[in-house]
Amino acid sequence: MAVSKYDVEVDLAGAPETSHARMVELVGSNKRVLDVGCSTGYLARVLTALGNTVSGVEYDAAAAKEAEPDLDRLVVGDLEALDLVEAFGEGAFDVVVFGDVLEHLRDPLPVLRGARPLLSPGGSVVISVPNIAHGDVRLALLKGRFRYTKLGLLDETHTRFFTRENLDSFLHDAGFVAVDVRRTYAPLFSTEVGIRADEVDPAVVEQLRAEPEAETYQFVLRAVRDDAVHVDIGLTDRAERLDLRVRELAHEVEQARGFVDAAAAERDEAADRAARAERDAATARAETERLRTELRTVYQTRVMRASRIPRALYGAMRARQR
Repeated sequence: MAVSKYDVEVDLAGAPETSHARMVELVGSNKRVLDVGCSTGYLARVLTALGNTVSGVEYDAAAAKEAEPDLDRLVVGDLEALDLVEAFGEGAFDVVVFGDVLEHLRDPLPVLRGARPLLSPGGSVVISVPNIAHGDVRLALLKGRFRYTKLGLLDETHTRFFTRENLDSFLHDAGFVAVDVRRTYAPLFSTEVGIRADEVDPAVVEQLRAEPEAETYQFVLRAVRDDAVHVDIGLTDRAERLDLRVRELAHEVEQARGFVDAAAAERDEAADRAARAERDAATARAETERLRTELRTVYQTRVMRASRIPRALYGAMRARQR
C-alpha cells in the first residue's frame, strides 16, 4: 500500500512532458534545493541524482520518514505554521520547489512570500499548479457540475485555484516575477473530471478549442524576486507566446494528419470499391459467356431435333431413286 497518494515515479526519459520532468529541468543540477511538500522523496531522489543537495519539508510524518534517506535535512510540520527561515537560514538555497503544493494551502501567499529570504542571490522558486480553466472544468460547469476527485484538477484537498491570469497577480503579490513559464497538456474529455463529448454542443466545443488555455493541465514555472535586475519580461512573454504557438501548430499538424488519414481511407475505400466492381464485372462476363455457350448448345440441339424427320425423308427418297 502506498504511503501517500501523491507518490509517483519520475521518468525523465519516458515521460518528459510531465510536470515533474519539467520541474527537474527548471531546477537544473548542482544546486542547493528545498523541496517543499517533498512527500516520499520521489522528486528529491531524481534531483539528488543530478548532483543537487536537497532538503525537504513535509506535513505527513509517514511520507517524510520514507523521504528522509534522500534528503540532506528534513523538517516535518505544517507548512503554514513553520518559520522556514528559522529552520534553514537566510540564503540557504539556490532553488525552492513548490511542486503541486500551493493549491492545497489555506493561504498560500504568505508561504510563497516567505521563500524570498531563503534564496541565495540569483536564486529562484520553481512552482507547479493546476489550471482550473482547463476546458473539461469549464464544460462540467456548463452542465452544473463541480465534483471533487481524489487527484487531479479538482483534488478534494485543493483550496486555492489558479488560472494563467491570477497566477501572475499571485506571484507579484508574493514579490516574484515569472521568467520561464511552461505547461503540461491534457486534451479535452481526457481528464479525471469525466465530462464526455456527447454531453456538450459541438459548437461550444469548437469555440472552446480556440481558447489558448483550454488544454493546459498545469502551469510549471520558474520565478525570481521581482527586484532582480536581470529579468527581461519582454523575452519571457515572447517565449511563452512561442510555447503556446508550438501547441497551436501541433494541433494544426494533428488536424492535417486527420485530413490526410481521412483522404487515404477514402482513397482506399474507393480502391476497394473498384476492385470489387472489377471482380463483379469479371464474374458477370464469365456468367454471360457460360449462358451464351449454353444457349448455343440448346439451339444446336433443337435444330438437330427439328431436322431429324426431313433428313429421314430425304434419305428415303434418295434410296428409291437409286
